[in-house]
Amino acid sequence: MSQINTAVHEPLLRVVKRSESTMKQKVLVRAAAILLALIVDALFIFFITGLNPIAVYTTMFQGTFSTAMRFSWALRDLASLLLIGVALAPAFKMRFWNTGAEGQVLVGALATAAVMVYYGGKVPNWLLYSAMLIASILAGALWGFIPAWFKAHFNTNETLFTLMMNYVAIQIVACFVNIWRGQASGLGKLNMKSKAGWFPQFFGQRYNINLLVVVLLVVLMYCYLRYSKQGYEIAVVGESENTARYAGINVGKVIIRTMIISGALCGLTGFLIVGGRDQTISTGTAGGNGFTAIIVAWLSKFNTFTMALISFLLIFLDKGAMEIASAYALNDFASDIIAGIILFFILGSEFFINYKLIVRGIHKEVR
Repeated sequence: MSQINTAVHEPLLRVVKRSESTMKQKVLVRAAAILLALIVDALFIFFITGLNPIAVYTTMFQGTFSTAMRFSWALRDLASLLLIGVALAPAFKMRFWNTGAEGQVLVGALATAAVMVYYGGKVPNWLLYSAMLIASILAGALWGFIPAWFKAHFNTNETLFTLMMNYVAIQIVACFVNIWRGQASGLGKLNMKSKAGWFPQFFGQRYNINLLVVVLLVVLMYCYLRYSKQGYEIAVVGESENTARYAGINVGKVIIRTMIISGALCGLTGFLIVGGRDQTISTGTAGGNGFTAIIVAWLSKFNTFTMALISFLLIFLDKGAMEIASAYALNDFASDIIAGIILFFILGSEFFINYKLIVRGIHKEVR
């Protein structure tokens, strides 16, 4: 039997999915991504803005760490972003793409503000806080339940459904804010004189209560997803709905239950923002964190402890960009580009963690 040598042409570059990256590989890839981002940023800073890159990086660092007050402000903003990320974790692990966190936070904040407006000073503080908490959780849960119910019964597209509900929430909030402010130019702080519904001072700041609540929920959500039966069901549904049904799991029930939890935690975030941070409400109360938290949840692979690190990095970049813009009189676009380049490389590193490039030319195949 004769052998025929044929040249098989293969692509010069092939993308192959990795079986599993080790922790060392993940750390090295991400460290390399950050180093490359700093180099590219340095080139942008030097050639486009004409500034000293080292001085700019120092200024960025000072945006968060130069004073104890600035660091506390970073932790304050971290609490809101991280809690929304924690809220999204179960939904995203279930592969339910909840893009409606922004609206769920807003309706939770609106319910909190409504209780403050209509019952502030009229009931004891403990009852007022309880009503604010319950109202915010129920409002957020409802906003999560609606798209989940339609997904479970009619298989609707949850990404579009939850996204559109953000705009409904924004208009509802705008309507109530206009009603409450009356003839005034702005709503201002709610219950300014009585401070009814304002969180009490805790270690010198009201928003320290937010941090305490978030730390507790980070631990609880980690345990829920990793060790509970419901967490296991979420993971199975996320891997394959058909497998889940074969295993006897009620997929529709899991979808609805999980989105109620996700929406309720977003609503709780609204409660913490209004009562513990802003003491007021507007259409910008969520601050875009509902969308930023998607990055947090996805990069962390739904590990809530990893979420804390990623959330802090994003807050650091945001504070650093604002500090650069202020210190060097740059426009917001230039400073945002500097922070955006770092974020771009960090996001891009996930590709090299999950996939590898194989360089191959022509090889001989014998048949």
